[in-house]
Amino acid sequence: MQKTWIKICGITRALDALAAAELGADAIGVVIYPKSPRAVTVDELAGITAGLEDYVAVVALFVDPEPELVRSVIQTGSVNLLQFHGSESPEFCD
Repeated sequence: MQKTWIKICGITRALDALAAAELGADAIGVVIYPKSPRAVTVDELAGITAGLEDYVAVVALFVDPEPELVRSVIQTGSVNLLQFHGSESPEFCD
């Protein structure tokens, strides 16, 4: 039987990221969408993800972002995966 992969999304604090990992989450999600009540900024990413073991993936969720925002998140080195949840084209996502 294949293990179910679990992501806990909407993480805004390092304490919650660590708790999710300790409880067995395979990934944590951070929302990079200013209109969301769970939004975090690029500057907050490193602090939220600090202390996570390498086996815990960090997923950045975007909604119709500007390309520069995506680039700046990638450049932090704090995320492993990108999730687009708006009307982004396949070309944009590549």
